[in-house]
Amino acid sequence: MQNMHNFRISIFFFQLNCVPLCINFMHMKNIQFYPIRSKSGLVAEISNLGAKITRLVVGGRDVVLGFQTAEEWRTQELSFNAICGRVANRIQGGRFRLDGKENQLPVNNNGNCLHGGIEGFNARLWDVTAQSRYEVTLHYRAKDGEEGFPGNLDVWVTYTATRDNALRIHYEAKTDAPTIVMLTNHAYFNLAGEASGCVYDHVLQINADHYTPFDETACPTGEVLPVEGTMMDFRQPVRIGDRIHDAFFSAERGINNHWCLCEAEAPKVLRHAATLKAEGLSMECWTTMKGLQVYTGNYIEPHEGKSGTMYDMHHAVCLEAQGWPDAIHHDNFPDIVLRPGEKLDEVTEYRFINW
Repeated sequence: MQNMHNFRISIFFFQLNCVPLCINFMHMKNIQFYPIRSKSGLVAEISNLGAKITRLVVGGRDVVLGFQTAEEWRTQELSFNAICGRVANRIQGGRFRLDGKENQLPVNNNGNCLHGGIEGFNARLWDVTAQSRYEVTLHYRAKDGEEGFPGNLDVWVTYTATRDNALRIHYEAKTDAPTIVMLTNHAYFNLAGEASGCVYDHVLQINADHYTPFDETACPTGEVLPVEGTMMDFRQPVRIGDRIHDAFFSAERGINNHWCLCEAEAPKVLRHAATLKAEGLSMECWTTMKGLQVYTGNYIEPHEGKSGTMYDMHHAVCLEAQGWPDAIHHDNFPDIVLRPGEKLDEVTEYRFINW
């Protein structure tokens, strides 16, 4: 099995000179894969389906979970490594009021709208508008009323394999009517390699002093509480396996919580949000976003992954840089309203070192 895995990675590197890669199934003919690489050796592959990161090879390891075929990418675990929107995370009750108008969204998670609804950005085919050896830009136009959201929204996401071994994600968006927008990438990381099983030996540090507690439906209560003295205090490195089973987290199922990287009104700067380490590899998450959702793959369904190894719960860690969840319902949270003439402009970088 390991030999087959190494063969697939070798084929992937060969395909870097043959972009884009098209899947030649008649019903899947529009799904494509675009490899990019840095001069320092980081290699990524991006799909126009959900603008997903389908491979991320660092130091010879593919460090994101995934699937073997386009059909599996289309039908299984739809948020795997995808851009989530129009609004990532949860909107309580699947509805919100903006400028006096009530907007009803699909409810797809405990009575809430999660990651943009039933067919969010993660399930859509994007257009590739620019491509080079190091970079690919994808565009998606969400039409007025799509999944219940107002306004025609144009979104661009640019992935760059940088010279200093980072995968940079640049988010941009414009609208023709008032709307709400909050984007993230939902990459499922396993720094020991995607076929390495549970992430209990990964060490996580989060540079945040506060968090947003949530209710029984996983939506924020509106409070902003200090991490001091709680299980949410990751300001010093913590082995994930030492905390993941604590009753504090998601009914003992695992971590799926949101940390505040700064105050709601803080200026936009590139912040060092978190560091994840395993097997001699360190990944730093830097972002202009004001929040970080950490998810330990608590609901991964058992299935065969891209290298033929079985995936299961807790086989990945997601570091989802984003705004604060359900912000439209809390005046003390960072604003996620976007209006005509304004531009959403955010950056997240995953920087790899010590390999």
